Amino acid sequence: MDLIRHLRFFVAVAEEQHFGRAADRLGITQPPVSAGLRRLEEALGVTLIDRSRRGADLTPAARELLPRARVMVGDADRFVAEAARLGAGTGQRRVALCDALGGASATACAAGLRGGDDPLTLSAGPSPQLARAVAEDLLDAAVVEHPVLSDGAPSGPVIALPRDFLVPADFRSPRLRELSALQLAMPPRSTNPPAADLLLDRLTARGITSTPRTTETEAATYAAVAAGLAFALVASGGPVPPGTARRAAPDFPLRVRVLGRREHPDVARLESTLWRLSR
Repeated sequence: MDLIRHLRFFVAVAEEQHFGRAADRLGITQPPVSAGLRRLEEALGVTLIDRSRRGADLTPAARELLPRARVMVGDADRFVAEAARLGAGTGQRRVALCDALGGASATACAAGLRGGDDPLTLSAGPSPQLARAVAEDLLDAAVVEHPVLSDGAPSGPVIALPRDFLVPADFRSPRLRELSALQLAMPPRSTNPPAADLLLDRLTARGITSTPRTTETEAATYAAVAAGLAFALVASGGPVPPGTARRAAPDFPLRVRVLGRREHPDVARLESTLWRLSR
């Protein structure tokens, strides 16, 4: 049995308290997670999860074992990352950008990272995943959406990036509350629950009570808006796809921050780019 792999299953299920959400977080389907956790329980001789229709509840034994499981998984990740750096024989700049940035802002951040003596490894992902990676020293720097659980990762100031409402081209009403007639195209809530809930609360406070419509990619978002099904919040200054129009959304900026050690040069590069985009 691959102990570390099965401990990852345990940690994900324990933290999400739901097999489906745990599988989404791990990037796999639910059956291997459920089967793997049962295999771990059989190997340990202890029940870790009480399965019910509501989700997955931790047993007393699981609550005691979870902190140690987190340490073991984190140590394994750090070991692999350190071995990779040693095997390469050179330093690596490990940077990631959250999916929430969108194409235009992510491109600007990537351009700002050019230069430096060490090779750059650039990746992307959900903000919670990137925050954990910085906290566990698997990344040197990451741009994440705020708010997000930072897991103790060093963080810089919150920077507000302007956004626009992307609406169907024939949407003419000057009143924001009329957007309630459309769905809100947005990423899955699981990519960053605190930020998703905060956005919905702020929209509701302004009288916009739209039903969320999950879209996995920018292309899917643009398509839903162009079809007249939804509106979306997008970075200012980006493209205006056919069938859509832009309206300034000054009360709904994308709030981001850079995680990473303050002395790392890529932290300063990212913050400089983000401050420029915020103006």
